[in-house]
Amino acid sequence: MTGRQTAFRVLLRMELVPGREEEFERAWLAGADVITGQPANLGQWLSKSAEEEGVYYIVSDWTDEARFREYERSDQHLEHRRTLHPYRSSGSMVTMNVVHSMAGAGDGR
Repeated sequence: MTGRQTAFRVLLRMELVPGREEEFERAWLAGADVITGQPANLGQWLSKSAEEEGVYYIVSDWTDEARFREYERSDQHLEHRRTLHPYRSSGSMVTMNVVHSMAGAGDGR
């Protein structure tokens, strides 16, 4: 199945303070509903790098960039960032527009 998608995707790369991975995962899970509870959020995922020790990727999809930026400037977002900040040694953010999506055979849809 193919489809045209107009989601706005945010990819965060986070390098963690060594030894804080489990604490970070617990903190991320505890606050995940801050993101997924936003009306413009389409979902989010936490992934751990299979190649780099202590590196995580957070992907979140949004209905559009304007609504993501509105959330990004909110007090709720700033508080959520403060919660995760003690675990982070560095990081970066990339944004993109999803233009097409294709479900794979193993998706089961």
